[in-house]
Amino acid sequence: MRSLDEQEIKIIKELIKDPRISDNQVGKNTKVPIKTANRKRKLLEEENIIRYFVSVNMGNSGTGRFGARQLYIIKFKLGITREQIINEFKSEPKVRTIFTDYICESHLAEIEGHVAYIMIIEGKSDSDIVEVFNKYIVPSLRKNHGEDSIERISTIRLHERIRLFHNYMPFINMENGKIKKDWSTDFIFVE
Repeated sequence: MRSLDEQEIKIIKELIKDPRISDNQVGKNTKVPIKTANRKRKLLEEENIIRYFVSVNMGNSGTGRFGARQLYIIKFKLGITREQIINEFKSEPKVRTIFTDYICESHLAEIEGHVAYIMIIEGKSDSDIVEVFNKYIVPSLRKNHGEDSIERISTIRLHERIRLFHNYMPFINMENGKIKKDWSTDFIFVE
């Protein structure tokens, strides 16, 4: 386990508030010397402790491309391993094309000793999502793992996103892609 020092925690909290902040501003806000802030930020990035993402809101309150979102839980039959699923993702050409267009988030999981694949699929409508799932995703999984590889599928319709990455709550503390300036650093979770 890697413990974060006091300076690193201050730097990370500033980056959580605004990932585009300069090292100069981090130093001014935290009283950490600018060269130290720069060096520590680079180290945190190299150690994969901090990561940066851009999220495009494809929903009705954003670009409007997708009006529906569903969570799918695919429970595989016993004997299919995490390694098989990961290798499939690495070699499946649709992972880079069709799947990127519709799957906004996915995870490997375990249900009652079975490997499971959890994904959030976005589409124009619920019926569009069902069509994409059955036309592209199910055939790909069956091709790679066998016709009888899927034991059970569950779905849940999703509505508004409330929280993301511990600290980001679009309806509460976000404005213009950053945490609001008046949101206290005390409310930012780091460790």
